[in-house]
Amino acid sequence: MEPTREAYLFLPLWQKGIFYALITASVGFMVWQIWEKARVWRKGKPISWQADWGRNILTYILGQKKVQGSRPKDGAPMHLMIFYGFCALLLATTLLGIAEYGPLLGLPNFHRGGYFLAYEFIFDIMGLVFTLGVAWALVRRVQMLKKLGSHEIDPNTQRPKWSSNPLSHDARDFYALILLLSLGLTGFVVEAARMAASPQSWDSAAPIGYALSRALPAIEAPLYLAIWWVHALLVCTFFVVLPQMRLRHIVIAILTAAGKEDQPLGELKSVSMEEVEQTGKIGVSEPADYSRWHLMSLDACMECGRCTEVCPAYGVGKVLNPKQVVQDIHKAIRTDQPVAAAVREEALWACTTCNACVEACPVLIRHVDLIVDARRSLVAEGTLSGTGAVLLRQVGSASHAWGQKADSREDWMKGMDIPLCRNKVEFDVLFWVGCAGATDPQAVKTTKAVASLLKKAGVKFACLGKEEACTGDPARRMGDEFLFQEKAGVNHAAFAKYGVRKIVTACPHCLNTFRNEYHQFGPRLEVVHHTQLLNELVQQKKLSPVPIAQGEVTYHDPCYLARINGESDAPRGLLGEESQLDGDAPALVRAALRTPGGPKALAEPEHYGRKTLCCGAGGGRMWMEEEPDQRPTNRRAVELMATGAKTVAVSCPFCRIMLDTGLKQQPGGDEINLVDLAEMLQAANAAPHDSGKGP
Repeated sequence: MEPTREAYLFLPLWQKGIFYALITASVGFMVWQIWEKARVWRKGKPISWQADWGRNILTYILGQKKVQGSRPKDGAPMHLMIFYGFCALLLATTLLGIAEYGPLLGLPNFHRGGYFLAYEFIFDIMGLVFTLGVAWALVRRVQMLKKLGSHEIDPNTQRPKWSSNPLSHDARDFYALILLLSLGLTGFVVEAARMAASPQSWDSAAPIGYALSRALPAIEAPLYLAIWWVHALLVCTFFVVLPQMRLRHIVIAILTAAGKEDQPLGELKSVSMEEVEQTGKIGVSEPADYSRWHLMSLDACMECGRCTEVCPAYGVGKVLNPKQVVQDIHKAIRTDQPVAAAVREEALWACTTCNACVEACPVLIRHVDLIVDARRSLVAEGTLSGTGAVLLRQVGSASHAWGQKADSREDWMKGMDIPLCRNKVEFDVLFWVGCAGATDPQAVKTTKAVASLLKKAGVKFACLGKEEACTGDPARRMGDEFLFQEKAGVNHAAFAKYGVRKIVTACPHCLNTFRNEYHQFGPRLEVVHHTQLLNELVQQKKLSPVPIAQGEVTYHDPCYLARINGESDAPRGLLGEESQLDGDAPALVRAALRTPGGPKALAEPEHYGRKTLCCGAGGGRMWMEEEPDQRPTNRRAVELMATGAKTVAVSCPFCRIMLDTGLKQQPGGDEINLVDLAEMLQAANAAPHDSGKGP
C-alpha cells in the first residue's frame, strides 16, 4: 500500500462540520479584532504603501533580518526556532488542506508516496524545533523573574523592577507561551495517538511522533477523537486570543513591513509650513498626530525589550526605556491621552538619537521618530529650558552650535594656505569643517590633519570658511524643525553659489544631515566621511596606512557613521585592517567574521561596527546637563579601556569630546592616547616608519 494517511481519522461528518464552523468563527473573530485596531490606525496621517513591499516582507519577516542581528547569545536563536517552526507547521497545515480539497477543483491528491514520507519527516522535526523554542522561551522568562524578584520598586520609574526590565512580561505573556507550548505538545500527542490507533509500516518517517506512539497503549477511536478535539480547540483559542496578546505581532508585523517606507535610518521627516497652517501644530502632541504607519507599528510591538537592552541612556540608569515609551504611547492611543501626559518628558530628552533601538527592533518601530516628533511639540510650546535652549539660541543667532563668531571658522587655517570658495578657486571636493572642527581645540587637530592629507594626495579641495553655517543637525534632533530648515536653506544657497557637487566632512553628524536629509530642501549631493575619502587615497597608494602593533590600538565606531550610515570598513582600512563589517549581512554573520581577540592587530571592544555603543553626544545631548553617574560615555570608556589598548582611535569630533571626559574619569584613563584616525594617518605619512611599531 502506498504511504499516506487520512486527514480526519475517525472523525464523523457532523463533527467535521462543527470543527469548520469553530475554525471559521475563531479566524473571523481574529480578523474583526485586527480590523478594529485598523480603525484606530486610520486616525493617524495617511501613508502610501511602497512598491517594494514584497521585498520588505521577504527581508524582515521571512528572512528575520533584525532578529538575526540581535541577542546572538540566546534570544535570537530561540526566536528563530519559534518563528521558523511556527511557519513550518502553518505550511504543513496549508499543504494538507490543499491535498485534501484539491480534488474538488480537479487537482490530484499529492499527499502520498515519497512526498508524504518527506512531509512527515520534515514537519515532525520542525514541530520539535518549534516546541523546544517555546519551552526555551518559557524557562528563560521564569528564570528572569526569579532573578529580579517582583516586589522591589525602581525609584526612577516607580514601577516594580521586574516590570521595567527590558525582558519583563505580564501574565498574558506567560499564558501565550503556555498556549503555544500546548499547541506543540498536543500536536505530537495527536500524531502519536493516530499511530497507536491506526499503525502503519511507514510511521517511523515521523521519528518524534513514532517514538512517542511506542510509549502509548492501543488507542480506540473515542479516545483518539477526544485528544484530537483538545488540539483543535487549542488552535481555535489561539486565533481568538492572538490580537489581545503580544502574539499579534505575528500578523501586524507583516503589515508594518509592507508599509515600511524606504527611509534611511538617519533621516527624520520634515514638517512643512502648509502642514502647520492646516493642523495648527508642530510635531506630535496627540497620538493621532503620528502617521498611520507609526500607529500600526505600536500595535506590532513584540515587547521583547531589544530596544531597551541596547539603549545607552537606559544602560546608565536614566529614565528612558524605549520599550516603555512605545507602550506608553500605545496606551495613550487607547485612552485618548496627550503624548506628553503618557510619556515622561525627562525620558524624551534623554534620547541620544543613536538609533540603536531602531536597528534592534524586529518589527521596524522607529523609536527616534516617535521621540523627536514629541520633542518638536515640546519645543513649539516653549517647555525647553537650560543648556538645550541655549544651544538653539546659539544656532539661531550665530549659526554656530557653540555660539562662536563666523570669522572664528577660519582661525584654524592660519599658516596653512587653505583654498577658499569665495576666492573663486577650482575644486573637486568641498571640505566641510563643521562647528566643532573649526573651534574645538582637539577637533581642530583633526581638521588640520585632513587638510594636510588632502594636499599631500593632490586632492583639489576648498572650504567655505566663514560662509559655513551650522548644518542644523542638533536643532532638528532637539525638536526645532524650522531652525534646522533655515540653516539648510543657508547652506544650500552656498552650495549652489559655488557649484558644490561633492562634500567631505570629518563629522558623522554633518555627514548624515547632508547625505540623508538635505535632499528634502534641495539637490542631493555626494557626501563622504573623511575616513572614506582617505581610505580611497590609501587604496590608490597616494597615502600609506597607519602601521599598528598587535593590540595597541582600539577603535570607537561613531553611531552616526557605523550604525546609521553603514561605514565601519573604511576607518579600519586606514589602520591596514581588512574588514567585512559593512553591508547587509546579518549581524550574526558579521560578528563571526571579526572576533575580538582574534588574529587582527586592532583590539576590538565588546561593541563595535553597527553594534557600537553610543558616547552619549547625539540628539543634542552634547549641550545638555548630565549627572556624573549617568553619562553613557563613562560606560563606553570602560569598555574601550578593557581592550588593553593604549591608543583609542576616533573619527567623530563629538565622540572625541565625550570620550575625553569619560576616559579621564576612569583610573588610568589619563594615560590613554585619544586621537583621530586622520592625525594617525598624518603622522604615518609625515616620515618613514617601521611597520612593526605602534603609532
